[in-house]
Amino acid sequence: MKIAVVGATGMVGQIMLKVLEERNFPVTELIPVASEKSIGKKITFKGNEFEIVSMQDALDRKPEIAMFSAGGTTSLEFAPKFAAVGTTVIDNSSTWRMVADKKLIVPEINAHVLTKEDKIIANPNCSTIQLVMVLHPLNQKYDVKRVIVSTYQSVTGTGKNAVDQLNAEVVGNKEVEKVYPYEIFKNALPQCDVFSDDDYTKEEIKLMTEPKKILEDDTFKITATAVRVPVQGGHSESVNIEFENDFDLEEVKTILAETPGVIVLDDVKNNIYPMPLYSEGKDEVFVGRIRRDVSQPKTLNLWIVADNLRKGAATNAVQIAEYLYQNKLV
Repeated sequence: MKIAVVGATGMVGQIMLKVLEERNFPVTELIPVASEKSIGKKITFKGNEFEIVSMQDALDRKPEIAMFSAGGTTSLEFAPKFAAVGTTVIDNSSTWRMVADKKLIVPEINAHVLTKEDKIIANPNCSTIQLVMVLHPLNQKYDVKRVIVSTYQSVTGTGKNAVDQLNAEVVGNKEVEKVYPYEIFKNALPQCDVFSDDDYTKEEIKLMTEPKKILEDDTFKITATAVRVPVQGGHSESVNIEFENDFDLEEVKTILAETPGVIVLDDVKNNIYPMPLYSEGKDEVFVGRIRRDVSQPKTLNLWIVADNLRKGAATNAVQIAEYLYQNKLV
């Protein structure tokens, strides 16, 4: 199984390599790809060194799977080229997510829709993944009517330069090159990604559209506000869910506790609830602060946290690769 990792030196690319190794994915030949300045450098995978190659070199080797995390421009240009030589592309950018004939996959929810013909598979937005992991089982049981989600997103979602900005500001270095329009340390920015014409950010639009495609359900309404906070380790979400049918609170907790990939941390008497501090480096989605909305009927409040670099990106992509391999789709 020849595996190409495109963007191998980036934050998500490095985690992809780590997760492939941790989960012992059957890689017989690793093909790390990065920008021109990194070509020829070595990376270590399972104790062996591999040389970073160019995109063309990777194409010529015709890998079975190429995992992309190198930005939308790269994905738009090269994903079809890899698909044309028979490679199955798992793309972490937003380029293909809402394209009608491309599948948007969270394996625990909808991997069953994948076929051998799917040569470009979209990995959802990090904030979307953790949201739908919780929405899916509750939608099946109670029928979601409306969702309001507010995010508290880690600087790691922006990339290494954003982490560098935060760390520099922590020690008082005001001269650091700013990725954000303002300081992020001791601040909260109600802007993740760029604004669109309707004054929503691209991140908010992803949260408002991707869940419907993944859940194959466009009957519910969803709105979002995405906020960047000076945190590393994971994204957090405050979510308000109105259902068509009423629910029993203990049954909700049981359903979530029995959902693969979800861990319930909900013991407020002992101050136990999900936090980025605990989610970092883990693959599960954590949910807590589960309570009935006292302002209107059939409505639930909860708090969701996950490591945005792992389940929110790299781990989900590797899980897709595992499904393809196990079901002989590559």
